[in-house]
Amino acid sequence: MSDIHTSHDGASHGSYKSYTIGLVLSIVLTLISFGVVMTGSFSIPVMMVTVVVTAVIQVLVQLVLFMHLNTKSEGGWNVISFVFTIGILVLIIGGSLWIMHNIHVNMMLG
Repeated sequence: MSDIHTSHDGASHGSYKSYTIGLVLSIVLTLISFGVVMTGSFSIPVMMVTVVVTAVIQVLVQLVLFMHLNTKSEGGWNVISFVFTIGILVLIIGGSLWIMHNIHVNMMLG
């Protein structure tokens, strides 16, 4: 019996090795973020950049190793829809932060 599971459309569902690698990477990235924040020996900007970078890497690890997001399955349409979703989220979150910043700057008394 094969270690890799496939669905009816031929897409791979991963193997025990890919799940183990994903789990180990997720734990390591979480421990890196936790360690940087809990030690307190880094400046706040360094902590923020480290947490954001490890969070983005962890999202990518989980999408590729656990959710099997790749360019081969479904003709690449799942990647296109994911990129579109990220673009919409960036526009909404970025626009909201921009509006809140402008409101803060313009409403300051003094």
